[in-house]
Amino acid sequence: MRHKPLDILVIAPHPDDAELFCGGLLAKLGAAGYRCGVLDLTRGERASRGEPWIREQEADAAALVLGLAWRGNLALPDAGLDSRNASQVLALVEQLRDVRPGLVLAPWRHERHPDHEAASQLAKRAVFLCGLRNWPLPDQPAHTVTQLLYYPMRTQQSPSFVVDIAAFAAIKARAIACHASQVAADAAAPKTLVSSDASALSLQHRDGWFGAFVGSAAGEPYLVDGPLPVADPVALFRARSNPPQFFEEP
Repeated sequence: MRHKPLDILVIAPHPDDAELFCGGLLAKLGAAGYRCGVLDLTRGERASRGEPWIREQEADAAALVLGLAWRGNLALPDAGLDSRNASQVLALVEQLRDVRPGLVLAPWRHERHPDHEAASQLAKRAVFLCGLRNWPLPDQPAHTVTQLLYYPMRTQQSPSFVVDIAAFAAIKARAIACHASQVAADAAAPKTLVSSDASALSLQHRDGWFGAFVGSAAGEPYLVDGPLPVADPVALFRARSNPPQFFEEP
């Protein structure tokens, strides 16, 4: 039985990546009535903290906080994502054809973690092949994704647009906290980047920084590979309810 189509699907290399970097967007769009989903590519079994079964429970809890319509996991090898691997590409294409998302979000191509960069290329390839009726065999149930978008993670990028998430920042924080095996302070557990106080603070400052550019207390940055078509720029910019004032001439 096929799933009801999703309006937006976030492809995350590991459980918790979607919450950390797209949690506000997912909460906001879900509250607006859109069907939002997350596809975790791996179970995070190579992480320094947290067993895969624990991380699965945490992901389910976070999905409830965000109000997701669907969450799945491809169980591809952690620390082994590879866009050149035919079986990995096919697995992702089949999942995309099953949930039929309109928008797909993937990590930006330049990131510090090799899996994050690999996930970006894997998503790009799968989104393209997903729309080919004759791949991998003739007469396949092809699905055309409306737009592939990207979210920057641990690298600084100039975004194509910023989503105001101020009203959903608390929900995002609750969803991130669900991943306690990764983010909670634990003196007995190995020290990692995501569990450090500096990580949580930097993400809060990051959302505040990007929010300031759109006149908000918090925002999430997203990128588009190439220009976006705009039919009516007057209507586009009139729709901005709270444009930033700090770039205007005195």
